[in-house]
Amino acid sequence: MCGIVGLVSWEHDLTLQKEVLVQMTQTLIPRGPDAEGYWISPRAAFGHRRLVVVDPQGGCQPMIRQRSEHTFTLIYNGELYNTSEIRQALMSRGYHFEGHSDTEAVLLSYLEWGPSCVERLNGIFAFGIWDSQEQQLFVARDRLGVKPLFYSQRSGLIIFASELKALLQHPDISPIIGKEGLAEVFLVGPARTPGVGVYEGISELKPGHILLYSANGLQIRRYWALSNDIHKDDLETTTAKIRDLFLDTVKRQLVSDVPIGTLLSGGLDSSAITAIAAQSLAQDGKGSLPTFSVDYIDNDKFFHANDFQPGADGPWIERVSQTFGTQHTNIPFDTPELVETLKAATLARDLPGMADVDASLLLFSREIKKKITVGLSGECADEVFGGYPWFHRPEALNAQTFPWALHVENRLQVLSPELLEQLQPHDYLSRRYEEALAEIPKLPGTSSVNHQDSRTLQGNPQREARIREITYLTLTRFMPTLLDRKDRMTMATGLEVRVPFCDHRLVEYAWNIPWEMKALEGREKGLLRRALSGILPDDVLWRRKSPYPKTHHPSYLIAVRTWLSEIIEDKTSPILPFVNLPALRDLMKLSDTIPSGRPWFGQLMDIPQLFAYLIQVNYWLLENKIRFC
Repeated sequence: MCGIVGLVSWEHDLTLQKEVLVQMTQTLIPRGPDAEGYWISPRAAFGHRRLVVVDPQGGCQPMIRQRSEHTFTLIYNGELYNTSEIRQALMSRGYHFEGHSDTEAVLLSYLEWGPSCVERLNGIFAFGIWDSQEQQLFVARDRLGVKPLFYSQRSGLIIFASELKALLQHPDISPIIGKEGLAEVFLVGPARTPGVGVYEGISELKPGHILLYSANGLQIRRYWALSNDIHKDDLETTTAKIRDLFLDTVKRQLVSDVPIGTLLSGGLDSSAITAIAAQSLAQDGKGSLPTFSVDYIDNDKFFHANDFQPGADGPWIERVSQTFGTQHTNIPFDTPELVETLKAATLARDLPGMADVDASLLLFSREIKKKITVGLSGECADEVFGGYPWFHRPEALNAQTFPWALHVENRLQVLSPELLEQLQPHDYLSRRYEEALAEIPKLPGTSSVNHQDSRTLQGNPQREARIREITYLTLTRFMPTLLDRKDRMTMATGLEVRVPFCDHRLVEYAWNIPWEMKALEGREKGLLRRALSGILPDDVLWRRKSPYPKTHHPSYLIAVRTWLSEIIEDKTSPILPFVNLPALRDLMKLSDTIPSGRPWFGQLMDIPQLFAYLIQVNYWLLENKIRFC
């Protein structure tokens, strides 16, 4: 994995702007701690920071190749999992490879197939290619948006980069936030509407899209989307296909020239990846698999099971590690470092994030990086196979909003009346929700869903249609939040983490499987459990879902509440115009007595995380010297 920066200009000689390019690229050193490279011409300039994972010598960037009169220059962030197939196809067409990196496979793919090359790539990526003869920039992002990419277009200029912080180093881009940006931070965050870059004049290249830029202007095209098909496979065939796809995916993602391991929570998803990885490494004579888990000091003393977190992970982690003979490392954190890391997590994400959930992953990644460079994680199985509570609960199925944000009033109560008047939160969220629903491909013969009548969702084809809506919303609006978190917190420490459940073949196939089959035996991810039978012990296989662990220690609430109190009592704090101080003070006074279990975002963001999120917002406003328009 790496960090990339690119500029194309029709009005200025970019050879005179190397200092700007270097300054932008240097912000991405954590993403690419091993090497850097630059390529500059009058019209186009590229900067690259590299994390060496495959082919240390042959994968240097920017990478340049010649074909006829055309010179092509590539900067690439990502990992290709079908490199061998791409190489074979290209060699049969007469291409010669100088190394074995996936970087070279991507560049030569473009030489042969042009923009349609992305349809052949299996991987996670964001890259840019400059064609000097055609004077054209080509930029692409992977299908599900595992790797980030942002851009800004000005008159005769386009700038793109892996992270917002790099774009903000350009003299033509200022940290200005408008009404939409405020709405994204205070109403949608820590999620973000696809395509929105929060800052004025900055956009995100959406997942599954390509960008073409030339003197004729900017074009953006979608090259991949979920498509509907009638699922014709019976249960046995479906189970076998899921199993085969998953096995193939994990094994492909074990390719690395540097040490590799897995992030193990003891749940179904990470345990399945660990089982396959451990057996594969053992078969290849590479020894036992390193595994890692995160925990919090004294968490066991304060943990109370609830609908969102039914049980502790520790015993299950030990069970899986012993079963598959892994070299396991448990990494515990205490409240002070978890709270202090809220700042570093905000800087890593470029925006306020998931509070202690982000901070703990950042700390976790730092420790993991001391032993390995590449990790595999069980992220996204819940989105693909229907693991979240909102797939199963009537109140979520019937809601006329995003199902992970049912308790939106919990966050709106602490926002200032002036901000609420400006943003009109219910209108904004409703519009974003309706936009998402309008994107969903409809199956033939289905009709619109009556979200207000739970009877339409019981034993009725409309229930299948509604689950399909929930699945699409989760894949395209919730999952990107977790992918962004995973990329930013890990890459901030130079750790590459791969997500096998995001393989587009698996996602495409699972999309059309009927809900009754996915929720086999009335269980969340019932079909996936059946497909993994024999790979995991039965007790692990059928364990109830438990999300990423968060701290339950009361000292965390005390610490973030104290810090937030200091912020709101400081008259220079930039967050003050945006919060309802009396309401926030009342909430802080009552916070010890408010029971958990009504998160305002996802499964983990409750009252302590609301305080931590506001701390992150204040720090983000202050650190970036945000201005408003």
